[in-house]
Amino acid sequence: MVTRYLFLGFMATVVFVACKKTDSFYDSELSEVLPAGSNCTVYDETSYAFSYKIKGLSTDQNLEFFVGNSFFNQNWVESPSSTTARDGLGPLLNTASCSSCHFRDGRGLPFTDLGLLVRLSESGNGPDPIYGFQFQDHAISTAQKEGDIEINYSIISGQFDDGSTYTLRQPSYSLVNLNYGNLSPTLMMSPRVGTQMIGLGLLEQITEADILKHADASDSDGDGISGRANYAYDVYENTTLIGRFGWKANTPTIAMQVAAAFNGDIGIKSSYFPNENHTSAQSILDALPNGGTVEIEDEDLEKVILYCRSLAVPIRRNQNDIRVRQGEILFNSLECVKCHVNTYVTGNGGTIEPLKNVLIHPYTDLLLHDMGDELADHRPDQLANGNEWRTPPLWGLGLIETVNGHTYLLHDGRAQSIEEAILWHGGEGAASRDAYKALSLAERKQLLAFLNSL
Repeated sequence: MVTRYLFLGFMATVVFVACKKTDSFYDSELSEVLPAGSNCTVYDETSYAFSYKIKGLSTDQNLEFFVGNSFFNQNWVESPSSTTARDGLGPLLNTASCSSCHFRDGRGLPFTDLGLLVRLSESGNGPDPIYGFQFQDHAISTAQKEGDIEINYSIISGQFDDGSTYTLRQPSYSLVNLNYGNLSPTLMMSPRVGTQMIGLGLLEQITEADILKHADASDSDGDGISGRANYAYDVYENTTLIGRFGWKANTPTIAMQVAAAFNGDIGIKSSYFPNENHTSAQSILDALPNGGTVEIEDEDLEKVILYCRSLAVPIRRNQNDIRVRQGEILFNSLECVKCHVNTYVTGNGGTIEPLKNVLIHPYTDLLLHDMGDELADHRPDQLANGNEWRTPPLWGLGLIETVNGHTYLLHDGRAQSIEEAILWHGGEGAASRDAYKALSLAERKQLLAFLNSL
């Protein structure tokens, strides 16, 4: 993989230099050919485009990256096991490895076992008395899973201003075949799909001041777009911070995201989440074997965290295509960029030098926005209400199909394409959606060509 990486880097550098000599568009601010700077952008457009490490890590960090990669990709096993470094799976779980939900460090596949989970609340931010905060549709061999997730669809029809038509799939979710009792009558559910892992360390390095610069909770400028920060207590940092990860921006740091996922998704205890992921109402599970008081040691957890911080972002593509150039102009004129903010310079915190002071183009403000009733999950999450979602980054968007073999987008994968994702925008995104619907077919193709170039 290292040899392949060096070869691709050399060839892409040759191509990049040649293009700069012949096309001044690369010198324009619109080009953003290196979305994550020279050290954190990778020249790869294959199915492994999300799986490269950034350049410039120290010798020790390079070693930790590869160990973290191993822990990220390999399955955990049930206890007792001779594989003591990787036992302690479950007893309840959604998956046996991180990569099951983030295959090749990409996006989960909804409607299967590969990447869909359901968050639960009884009222406000409280858990369901029996099933807790997350529904577990798998279990180890000596336990019963909590049940199954059933998905049904209704079809919504719509029309562009030019008269052409489209359809959208509206999913509805049910939890069935329950094994531990009845659900709360006031239960709230929120389906979530695992997102791609690229550039997370750079997003973590955006300063809180730069995030808040784009917040406008009371819409004081009257543009119909507010945006507000979510805040959450971070067990890893032992303080309350701005949330920036997760579909509701409910997690402040990569460290907490990783430790929480190990516990909630795989059933692996750490010093930060030392309890099994079942409730007291499921005490029958307490008697089952486990992997010890801590099932992933801090030093191994730190390696996974470094791995997740150090994944590079693939290079932009097709900047010379006139449709891409026109599409970028449309993206800005439709005011998509007000939420999908394109440019930041990262801060200088942390211990990973290549992530510091980097000009990046992630296309997100990391803030919460009301996206309308049709996308709402009606479930609060920290300070987020049931209509609000964090603006997802768009870098790597055009390579999801190449990496993961599908184009299912949004928090639950309901959108089957980038265009459908746009058409689902409501609330603060309704004006941009309606402006998109008013475009000609040729203009819509230009905008989609731009988005696919990211």
